[in-house]
Amino acid sequence: MSKLIELFRVSPFEPLREHLAKVMECVGYLKPMLEAARDGDYAKLDQLTKEVFRVEHEADIIKDEIRQTIPKTFFLPVFRGDLLGYLKLQDDMADAVEDVAVVLMLKKLTLPSALHEGLFTYADKVLWVCDKTLEVSDYIQKVVDSGFHADEVTRVGDLVSTVEKAEWESDRMEFELSKSMFAIEDQMKPTDIFLWSKVFEEMGDVANAAEKAADRIRRMLTVH
Repeated sequence: MSKLIELFRVSPFEPLREHLAKVMECVGYLKPMLEAARDGDYAKLDQLTKEVFRVEHEADIIKDEIRQTIPKTFFLPVFRGDLLGYLKLQDDMADAVEDVAVVLMLKKLTLPSALHEGLFTYADKVLWVCDKTLEVSDYIQKVVDSGFHADEVTRVGDLVSTVEKAEWESDRMEFELSKSMFAIEDQMKPTDIFLWSKVFEEMGDVANAAEKAADRIRRMLTVH
């Protein structure tokens, strides 16, 4: 019997948690990649992006196995379709990090020092959104074990509201960072402006997927 089937017998959420752990490992490379790009350490950036590709592939393997083995006959405390939808959103987080890695490796990008602080403030907010979504995910089993007690469900709702606010703040940071970049566009190559814009956008997609994943959890747990 596969490890994932064993996990499903414990809880339908355990395999999803294993997948999310791999996704968060992928997310953990986001800031080091940006630091390497900032420092012009392209050898390190190459090494980091290869790690992102490796970890994202491992996450895909877990995702595919979950899709193939997720119980169709076992009793599930939530709808199977909701579990698969949630899995897809977790996968979107890793995919967006991989997209950042791809863009950073297209050419040797440079970023004016005037944008460094804004970039890393934005990155920290994106990572905070992901960390809070992980916290929401960790709370799922407690809600199920409580029999979907109203107090526990309310706690999840409060956590998700925190995630939603943080994701909105990250959107604002992306907008302000882009404005700051275009304010000094004469100091940058057009290709660098285009590619950094893509990096900012993909970072936003990481936070957006995390926020949607948290919201999907809330919807799964509040239908009871």
